[in-house]
Amino acid sequence: MKLSVILQNAYSKEQATQIVKWVGSNQQRFDELLHWFLSDDNKIVQRAAWPLSYCIAQHPQLINKHYDTLIAQLQASDKPSAVRRNILRAFDQIPQIPEKYHGIIMDACFRYIEDPEETIASQAFALGILAKLSKLYPEIRQELCTIIESRLPYATPAFKSRAKKILSGKW
Repeated sequence: MKLSVILQNAYSKEQATQIVKWVGSNQQRFDELLHWFLSDDNKIVQRAAWPLSYCIAQHPQLINKHYDTLIAQLQASDKPSAVRRNILRAFDQIPQIPEKYHGIIMDACFRYIEDPEETIASQAFALGILAKLSKLYPEIRQELCTIIESRLPYATPAFKSRAKKILSGKW
């Protein structure tokens, strides 16, 4: 399978699934997918983003050497929303984020849930990440609940669903 060729084809769920199966738990193949995710071609970046997040969810160890890179991409303002959304999805789905990245990820997540221009999916994933981290850092829970409560009257169903679970303590 030639990944560069597949990423040029029309985007589909089947394509993403094919890539995830091809990568499996292979670090070298994951690194190649990440290479395309970091490219300057926004079309390729978007096509690599979804399978990248699914690979991370299935094999979290694949990102161990890439946290700094992914966090830099998460914070880059010039990247398509697919970049933030899929990095946040990955961080939301992995069992544990290394402690040394907690602060920077919390800060980014708070920014995203406060930003009304941020995509709903990114906000929902950021809520999930903050809910998990609030178990380790109970001092952020009040700020998280305050932001959620202020946003609830105007929130979309996706935001409300996650927000209500967090407020009820069922997260």
